[in-house]
Amino acid sequence: MPPSPSTARPPKALAPLPVLKENLVSTLKDLLSIPSPAGHTDAIVRYLAERFSARGVDYELTRRGAMRVNLPGRQPSPDRAVVAHVDTLGAQVKRLKENGRLELVPIGTWSSRFAEGARVTVIGDDGTRRGTILPLKASGHTFNKEIDALPVSWRHVELRVDERVANEAELIAAGFNVGDIVAIDPQPEFLPNGYINSRHLDDKAGVAAMVAALDAILDAKPALPVDCHFLFTISEEVGSGASAVLHGDVAEMVAVDNGTVAPGQNSSEFGVTIAMGDQTGPFDWHLTQHLLRLAREHGIGHQRDVFRYYRCDVASAIEAGNDIRTALITFGVDASHGYERVHLDALMQVARLLTAYVQSPPVVPRDEKPLGDIEGFPDDQPSRRVT
Repeated sequence: MPPSPSTARPPKALAPLPVLKENLVSTLKDLLSIPSPAGHTDAIVRYLAERFSARGVDYELTRRGAMRVNLPGRQPSPDRAVVAHVDTLGAQVKRLKENGRLELVPIGTWSSRFAEGARVTVIGDDGTRRGTILPLKASGHTFNKEIDALPVSWRHVELRVDERVANEAELIAAGFNVGDIVAIDPQPEFLPNGYINSRHLDDKAGVAAMVAALDAILDAKPALPVDCHFLFTISEEVGSGASAVLHGDVAEMVAVDNGTVAPGQNSSEFGVTIAMGDQTGPFDWHLTQHLLRLAREHGIGHQRDVFRYYRCDVASAIEAGNDIRTALITFGVDASHGYERVHLDALMQVARLLTAYVQSPPVVPRDEKPLGDIEGFPDDQPSRRVT
């Protein structure tokens, strides 16, 4: 007797598509060159729009600029989405100080420890200006050991602007305002051995992997089993992420973001790290197992991890009331939300896994309908009935 639809293992998916390494690297360099702290993402959205328009890709934008690229499949539902975010960490001017410098608050969650010494662009009402974030006591010749005793907090750093200003009045005259956005220089370095060092690899490296995968799909033109949407959100670092770009028709969604390479974590700078859970709880068992199976079947190096102090785009999608299956695949980043490092191997494997995923059949065909009876509902979780 053939297995029922609810227990049948999905057929083996087609092999990953060829992903161009040079394309991924050049895209990442472009993305890193465009400042995009949350709240100031229009320019990077325009870059992607021009990129997709040149390839004749159908896309839509929300009012604020979250993007949805649409790839038609053989059937419209249960359609799926892949999502990454173009917004990054940054800062905002809290106060114009009496000493001619600027007090800051962070955009997103990151320590001022990693802001000290950063070169930045201040984005004001009428243009941009340059500066450096420094601790309040920055001169060793003046403060000696007091520098080492200074606490680490955003109240203990300030922005020194490269303008001839010495007080609050001169800052105002020069055009600085409370609320100005501060974009942190990425300082990227691409090494011949594949290592990439830069700020904002979270999540511009994920966006680059998605674009490389999308280009591979457009070049190969495989017949996708269901409609697929590549989503690019603009506010993940401040919590709202993928809450407003789904249109309510997506049944399964895979986020692409950084995995934390650190003591106590199982993430790696090589291969794909498939997250089993984060601070919002476990990811969907069936979709995650599907991704693990694809990685095994196609020889994609991978490992699993669970993140304690971490959330991604799919959390905001669930919190917005979407009843969707969610999963997270990551590229291992050392020193996340600091001066980050990744290896190109991880990004390439993420892109390869995405091309295999979009060619694979739906995880649960019953998900085509938002509501229904038990027919077709999965029954393959290896749980044991308590007696």
